[in-house]
This record gives sequence, C-alpha cells and structure tokens, in this order.
Amino acid sequence: MDHKRDEENGLDGNYNSEVETEHMKKKEKENQEEKEEEEEEEMSVERIFEGKEVPSWREQLTVRASVVSFVLSVLFTFIVMKFNLTTGIIPSLNVSAGLLGFFFVSVWTKFLDKSGLLKQPFTRQENTVIQTCVVASSGIAFSGGFGSYLFGMSQVIAKQSENAGGNKEYKNPTVAWMIGFLFVVSFLGLFSVVPLRKIMIVDFRLTYPSGTATAHLINSFHTPRGAKLAKKQVRVLGKYFSFSFLWGFFQWFFAAGDDCGFAGFPTFGLKAYKYKFFFDFSATYVGVGMICPYIVNISLLVGGILSWGLMWPLIETRKGDWYPADLPSSNIRGLQGYKIFIAIATILGDGLYNFFKVLGQTLLGLFYQLQYKNMSGVPPIEDRSSPRSSSTSYNDTRRTQIFLKDQIPTSFAIGGYIAIAAISMATLPHIFPQLKWYYILVIYLVAPTMAFCNAYGCGLTDWSLASTYGMLAIFIIGAWAGAAHGGVIAGLAACGVMMNIVSTASDLMQDFKTGYLTLASPRSMFVSQFIGTAMGCVISPCVFWLFYKAFADLGQSGSEYPAPYALVFHNMAVLGVEGISNLPKNCFTLCCVFFGAAILVNLVRDTVGRKRAQFIPIPMAMAIPFYLGPYFAIDMCVGSLILFIWQRINKAKAEAFGPAVASGLICGEGIWTLPSSILALAGIKQPICMKFLSRATNARADKFLGA
Repeated sequence: MDHKRDEENGLDGNYNSEVETEHMKKKEKENQEEKEEEEEEEMSVERIFEGKEVPSWREQLTVRASVVSFVLSVLFTFIVMKFNLTTGIIPSLNVSAGLLGFFFVSVWTKFLDKSGLLKQPFTRQENTVIQTCVVASSGIAFSGGFGSYLFGMSQVIAKQSENAGGNKEYKNPTVAWMIGFLFVVSFLGLFSVVPLRKIMIVDFRLTYPSGTATAHLINSFHTPRGAKLAKKQVRVLGKYFSFSFLWGFFQWFFAAGDDCGFAGFPTFGLKAYKYKFFFDFSATYVGVGMICPYIVNISLLVGGILSWGLMWPLIETRKGDWYPADLPSSNIRGLQGYKIFIAIATILGDGLYNFFKVLGQTLLGLFYQLQYKNMSGVPPIEDRSSPRSSSTSYNDTRRTQIFLKDQIPTSFAIGGYIAIAAISMATLPHIFPQLKWYYILVIYLVAPTMAFCNAYGCGLTDWSLASTYGMLAIFIIGAWAGAAHGGVIAGLAACGVMMNIVSTASDLMQDFKTGYLTLASPRSMFVSQFIGTAMGCVISPCVFWLFYKAFADLGQSGSEYPAPYALVFHNMAVLGVEGISNLPKNCFTLCCVFFGAAILVNLVRDTVGRKRAQFIPIPMAMAIPFYLGPYFAIDMCVGSLILFIWQRINKAKAEAFGPAVASGLICGEGIWTLPSSILALAGIKQPICMKFLSRATNARADKFLGA
C-alpha cells in the first residue's frame, strides 16, 4: 500500500516538475518577447524599415488600393451617415479604416503570392494611401452636410420651424444637384493649403495627433510583431462586427411601429422613458462610448440630466404663460424652441470660445516661429528640455528627405484654386439662386486664411472647427442677403462652401503628417485625397438618397433618424436672418445665460490645469442631448463602463483590443442600415411590434380588444 502511494507521489512529482518546467519556458518566452518589443520600440522606426525600398509615388497608387478604398468608402459612408442622421456625433474611424485596409490587402497579396501572381508586395505607403482615400471619402458624408446644412434646406426641416416668422424657404435634395454642389466646393480646400505643407510639417513640426497616431498604427502593422497583433485585432473586430450586424437584424423583427422594439424598452420605468431616459440596446453607441473619452460621455449624460431631467419639466409647468398651451410639441414657438435655441446658444458659446482660443494659439505660435526660428534650431512647439537622440535625428532626416523629394508645384496649387473657384462662382448661383456670385467671391477670398487657421489649429490641438466656421458663414451671409432675398438658403449654402474648404484643408494636412511619418510621398497623398474626395462626392449623395427614400419620417423629431443638426442649422439661419423677435418668452434670456456659461466653463477648464479639467464637463457635448434626449448618452456610458472594467481586469488587453471591439460594434450595426434600407424600399415591413404599456393602459387595451 505504501509502495503504491510512493509511486503515485512519484508520478505527481514528475507531473508537477514537467508543469513547472513548461511554465518556466513559457515565462522565459514571454520575457524574451517583451524584451524584443522594448528593443524594437527603442530602435529607430526608420532603421527597422531601412532595408526596404521606398516605392515611387506612382507605385504607391495601385489598382488594388483603389478597389479596397472604394469598398471601404461605401462601408464607412453608411456608418458616418447613420451617425449624422441619428445624433450627429461622429467618432474617429481611423483605427477601423487602418485595420480593415491592412486586412483586405494582406488577404489579397497572400492569395496572389500562393498563386504566383504577386508582382508588388504590400507596403506601409500603400496602406497609408488606402487610409487617406477612405477617410477623405467618408469625410464628405460629414462636410457634405447631409445631417446639417444641406438637409437643413429641405421642406421636411423647414416645416418644423415655419412658424418662425412665416419662413417657408426650402430646397429639397436630389442626387443631381447634391453631386454637382459637392464637386464644385469639395476640392478647393485641397489646393488652399498645399503650398504650406513644408512649413506646417517640417519647419513648424506641428503634432497633428490623429495623423501621428494613424501613422504609428500603420508602421506597427508592417513590423513582424505588429503584423501578428493586427491579425488578432482583425479577428476580434470581425467577431464583434458579426455580433453587432446579427443583433441589428434580430432587433428589426420587433420594430413594426413607433416606439416598438428593443429601442423602446423602458429601462428605468415609463415616466423616465417619457423624458428619454432609457437604454435602447444600440451596439453602435456602446461602441462609440468605448472610443470616446470618458469626459465626453459623462458630459453628454450630465447635459441630458440637466435638460430632460430638470429644465424641460420645469418649463413645461409654465405652459400657457411662457408659450401658448395649444401649440403642438414640434412647434418652435413652444417647448421645442427652448430645446433648439438653448442648444444653439451653448454650441455657439463653446464654438466661439475655442475659435478665438485656437486663433490666439495660432497667432502666438506663428509669432514665436517667425521670431525665434533663426535663433534656435529647435522649433518652439517641440520640447526643448529633452535632448534629441540619434535615432530621432535619423528618423527626421530620412522622413524629411522623402517628404521633400516629390514636390507639388505652388503654381499648380494656386492655379487649381483659382480655376475651381471660377467654376464654382459660375455654377453655384444656378444651384442656389439666393447665393449670389459676389457672396461666393468674398468667401473664396477669406477661405484660404480660414483654412490655414483651421489646419494650424488642428495641428496644435487636434480640433477641427469646420462647423464653427460654417456657423459664422450662416450668420454673415444670411444677414447680408436678408429675409426678402432668400437669406436662409443663402446662409446654409454659404455654410456648406466654407465647411467643405476648411474641413478638407485640415484633413489633407493630417494626411500629410501621416505620410511624412510612413515615408509616403506627398504626391501620392494628394492624389489619394483627391480620388477619395471624388468618390465621396458620388457615394455620399447616393447613400443619403437611399436613406431619404427608404425612411419616410427621416428628419422628423422622435423618428429613428431625426437628423438633429439639420434643424439646428436651419434655425441658426432663421435666427441670423430674422433676429430674436420670434423666440418664445424668456428664451433669449436663457440663451444668453447658457452662452455665457459655456464660455465660463471652458475658461475654468483651461485655467485649472489638465488634471482637474478632466472632471469638468464639456459644454459642446452637454448641448447635444438638449434636443435629442439622454438615451444615446446612456448607451455611450455603458460602453465607457465596459472599457473601464476591462482596463481594471487586464489593461494591456483592453488597450490592444478595445478599439477593435468598439470598431466591430460600430461597423456591424452601421452596415445593417444598408439591408434595412433596401427592405424598406422594397416595401417589406417588420412582422412584430413589441411595445411596453402601463398596467392601466394595458387593461384598457385588453378591454377594447375583448369587446
């Protein structure tokens, strides 16, 4: 018996010894991998790629890159369009575009390599070209104004504010004029800042955080370790993409009418549901919450509680005193007016504060650049306290050499700007008779300065203030034209011209920064941005038209796609043309209070320091739920909570795979809008209405049905 026990102990001892040996080997392997990773990080990035030849700018623009860019452009345009028409909050999709671009071309090249047909390997420069093209194309879905100024011209939106001074100006969207409009205004921004690329990227060494982050992502994909991680991230993205798509498909069956389905689930009770406090089971906005900073999500929730939890219920008690009691809920002379104009005041206060802040930083930065450039080799934007290592110097030397190799002639940029401006001045008055040629001329004279300020400010802060520049154009051109000469449409069209110029200018400079850090040629970057913009000018109107035709209640308050910013921009134009006389009682006073509060809160955020500022809400984010309600903010806070818990459990995994999970959730449900639109166009309706009623209402319904 003892002998048997000794044998068993011996077996257990051998087994434990083997397990320990295996564990030690695994640990050694992990330590070795970590050491290699640290060495790789410490090593100059460009020395890692030193043995690889940099393809010429023409070789970077491949047919496969164009095909993949087109497919991804359609995919991301649907996603951005959904964001435009639901909440107007558009997260950065750079990680998704980079991952999917890498995945598609890697699969393509692997297949061709196995069949012996591969002629050109997949490089980081080609990856950058795809990224640039996709972001440029899907960016038109935002700057094209399909959820703001352009749709704000339509009869659907105009009807919701027609009681304001009897304004009935509108221009309904059609594919033809939308494509024509985008083609004549979307390319000017590209030509306006091309001559400044060396000053911005090489001389001033502006950071461009998003462009820099994208470049680091692409560079990491093309190192041995980075490629392994990228493949794992793609698998995770695909898994959550499938889940999100199937979840959207499943939900569709139960949404046969208004307030039906999972989106109408009264999570916190029916009273809370009436004031938009509920979780609507949107995988998309849970994913957005995982991408957006915590303070943005908390700001949205605070704004929702302040407005729908406190202000609107209190103002409702003044019905019959502050506004007529018999007005419908959608009339802007009633409660709707307070929701819209207080949101506008907060957005304007935040936007103007940041406009003057970034303008001040721009002018101060330029002053230092011009005054001290000859006195010191290190630009003032860089950190003077940290010595430049030899690897950093090698990176800069190599990157600057490639960046300055393929020049884009200044004469080409200036000539292109003048030619397109002339075509635009001749064309736009035919599309919008209210927008006179001399309005356009004034915009084009000041636009390069505005484009430079936006591009420079974006390089410092990563903030593009395109919407703020557009709002300024609404007020200036709208007031200039006046109510009698179509000031509302003129202001909205002018907003579109200005937004497209300043938005594409900052996007191009971000792309130049990405190209600089990945050794992609400025010429290939410019051509890729040009091709992407041209794709977007066609794809975005077609995608919007699909939504417009498929969903009859598009743009209506309380619908699946309320397009909140379309109504906000339209009412801004009305306000600019007609003044404040048509606002409800005490609305202007409240607007002034919130305008001032937005400036004050931003001032406090900037004075208390970065550490404390992360606990102070952002006014712009707080204003978004004023009109829509806090339901999507609850979704986003759920996303933040998931990420927070994940980071507590395993920070390394959360940082590596969090963006991939979020991208999968966003893309899956976003792409479901394509088949759901097609089903709606085909007249195929959802078979079930899942609705939630109070006990008393349910008893009355049962009694009625029983009778």
